[in-house]
Amino acid sequence: MEVKYDVEQFNSIVRNRRSIYPYQYEKGKVIPDEIIWQILENANRAPNHKQTEPWRFTVFTSEGLAYFANLQASVYKQYSGTNFNKGRHQKLLDYPLMASHVIAIGMKRNVANKLPEVEEIMATACAVENMFLTVTAYGLGCYWSTASITYFEEAKQYFDLGNDDKLLGFFYIGYVAKPFEIPSKRKAIQEKVKWIDKNIST
Repeated sequence: MEVKYDVEQFNSIVRNRRSIYPYQYEKGKVIPDEIIWQILENANRAPNHKQTEPWRFTVFTSEGLAYFANLQASVYKQYSGTNFNKGRHQKLLDYPLMASHVIAIGMKRNVANKLPEVEEIMATACAVENMFLTVTAYGLGCYWSTASITYFEEAKQYFDLGNDDKLLGFFYIGYVAKPFEIPSKRKAIQEKVKWIDKNIST
């Protein structure tokens, strides 16, 4: 069998994919826009049932990072109620300014196709995994966060999302100040697989 791609290199990219947090980025170092567009183009190649392409992205960079920081902090303060945490509020203001780009991840529901909502969410998650792998291939760092205003219904309007849509978090990207050489730990895949290679009759 002819192998078209460098499989070992791809396996290495998958193995070394990991979450790297904004405080681990080189502050002030900006990733070229053409790399960000390539990351988004690869996201756009994700599998999706009936070609609904439900993923929607809003990119913040440069002065847009401060806008996003103030936006999410404001929404959190306004709607968190008794769950308001001062430390978390401050982190919402600080984290975006540590990144080169922040990408809001949205799922645009295609109601006409009558697909189960979970399929649209899974498709969008596949798009994000493509982003993760592309970022890793470029030697950059990224982090998919759902800890801010992701699950606030009131936040969706700021990302052109309607009642049937979902805000699925925020994707932080930056140059890594101290690169990691050890892959993140996983339990053996054999512990999570049931392998059937013969007919099982009941």
